[in-house]
Amino acid sequence: MNRNLLLIEDEDRMREILVDYFKKEQFHIFEASNGREAMEIFEENNIHLVILDIMIPEIDGWAVCKRIRKESDVPVIMLTARSDEDDKLMGYELGADDYVTKPFSPKVLVAKSKMLLKRAEGNVGKDSSVLHCGGIEINKLSRAVKLDDVLVELAPKEYELLLYMMENKEMVLTREQILNHVWGYDYFGDLRTVDTHIKKIRSKLGEWSKHIGTITRVGYKFEVNK
Repeated sequence: MNRNLLLIEDEDRMREILVDYFKKEQFHIFEASNGREAMEIFEENNIHLVILDIMIPEIDGWAVCKRIRKESDVPVIMLTARSDEDDKLMGYELGADDYVTKPFSPKVLVAKSKMLLKRAEGNVGKDSSVLHCGGIEINKLSRAVKLDDVLVELAPKEYELLLYMMENKEMVLTREQILNHVWGYDYFGDLRTVDTHIKKIRSKLGEWSKHIGTITRVGYKFEVNK
């Protein structure tokens, strides 16, 4: 399957067991034992699935789920030792896709995870959920980026920037427009942030980087026929 799983669990033994099961199913696993570490990993990597324990230190599972949902539609499964109905409702209200109560079968959790990924990636249909431009494909449901059907790993902001450019192909986008769309109007960083991320994207796209044109002293343009 070769999908990136972010596993957020503060119980070491539980985390070890789940890592063993998911590795057997060809998942690439990023591990975190607290909410702060989890968000750092999520921001820096292209995560396809999140398994999140509610009762984790530093930033709890509720807050982590809420922050993830502000940035991504990636499938989220919440884990808890509590079976309270209000907790389940809270999880679904925050955007969790499934809610699993401990103790549980690791095999069942793996099956649920594969089902959620299949739903995100396979039930797209021939609609606007998949973009094709110049040999680059973006699946907006799974956030998967492919170059001639080969997956490429982009960090969340790199993904959002590339998606924004492809959705506005052949249009000149100023650095200010890109910064406001990808980072938000309340971001106070330097415009060079855009240049830095463009450089990283070009490096990862390889020969497909030719589609990202530089408009001197203005910004960038995604050019399909280059």
